[in-house]
Amino acid sequence: MSSDPWGRVDETGTVYVRTADGEQVVGSWAAGSPEEALAYFERKYEGLVVEIGLLEKRVQTTDLSAKDAQTAIGHLREQVDAHHAVGDLDALRARLDKLVETVEARREERKQQRAKQSDEARKAKEDLVTEAEQLAQSDQWRAAGERLRALVDTWKGLPRLDRKSDDELWHRFSHARSAFSKRRKAHFAQLDAQREEARKTKERLVEEAEALSGSTEWGPTAARYRELMAEWKAAGRAQREHEDDLWNRFRGAQDVFFAARSSVFAERDAEQAENLKLKEELAEEAEKLLPITDLRGARGAFRSINERWEAIGHVPRDARARVEGRMHSVERAIQEAEEAEWRRTNPEARARAEGLTGQLQAAVDKLRGQIEQARGQGNNAKADKLERELEGRQALLDQALKGLQEFGG
Repeated sequence: MSSDPWGRVDETGTVYVRTADGEQVVGSWAAGSPEEALAYFERKYEGLVVEIGLLEKRVQTTDLSAKDAQTAIGHLREQVDAHHAVGDLDALRARLDKLVETVEARREERKQQRAKQSDEARKAKEDLVTEAEQLAQSDQWRAAGERLRALVDTWKGLPRLDRKSDDELWHRFSHARSAFSKRRKAHFAQLDAQREEARKTKERLVEEAEALSGSTEWGPTAARYRELMAEWKAAGRAQREHEDDLWNRFRGAQDVFFAARSSVFAERDAEQAENLKLKEELAEEAEKLLPITDLRGARGAFRSINERWEAIGHVPRDARARVEGRMHSVERAIQEAEEAEWRRTNPEARARAEGLTGQLQAAVDKLRGQIEQARGQGNNAKADKLERELEGRQALLDQALKGLQEFGG
């Protein structure tokens, strides 16, 4: 018979292992000596020790699932419980029990970790849904569209929740994206319609602008071009592929007209500058008649000068009042001389002077009213013409009043 601390072999070749519950039969051995029998079953024990050690390491260092770990533990426990090895089997059972506890602890840890990840994923998806629903109301079409696409990519990278929760959140998320797409589509459809309407309007404006480009009615046509430009701006933009071409045609038609007008105006300005020079010479000739010493001669000379004056065309607007004022001064002086002569030679001068004064005063008052009305209507050209007429009437009125004073009135 042979024995060691954990087992023995009796005289019949039966091998026993010692446990806390007493000796257990390991097996029988007839092929060799009892020492060889114990050594054989001790090696089987060592094999179990190695397998349990490897399993402990896998549980601690790998992602071995709890299910697979429990299966492996059960397999090893069956081998230990079968008592086919000689060694401290109770110690192996204790290690397996501890390993079960470790696996359960890791199972719980992973469960909590999964719960935490699920909560985080739920929170992340709820945040994505909230942002998507806010973006669904945005009018920043490009930026919001790009952000929604980025949110989809983020969603795909998140873990799935339970089916019910995941489906509910995805439904809200998808609905927000659809609502945004629908609004964006409606917006651009409306924009396309507006641009098409703008294209039609601008084509009409271009056709009119091109028809006017050869006009020589400078004032009315220039005014109409200003109106067309205002209508162009109010029409909005046409489609990109039409806008530039329409604008080039529209601008080109205006350029043709205004270039022609500038050419004509340049010739007119040169002509008016020459007219001014001629009228200044006539004004200087008229001023040499002053002071009036020979009324008849002065009247005839002034009539000749005035006929030549009237034959000359327009002068530059900014010089008109100045040069015409010089002629009016001479004309008033002749009128004053005539009034004086008339009063001296006509015994009925006072009566006629009084009647004339009343007529002139009424005419002056009427002209002032017409000037004020013209200014109010923005018709400065008419107002300027009336002012020049007023100067002459006022001068006559002044002379008439002076004549009345000379008559003692």
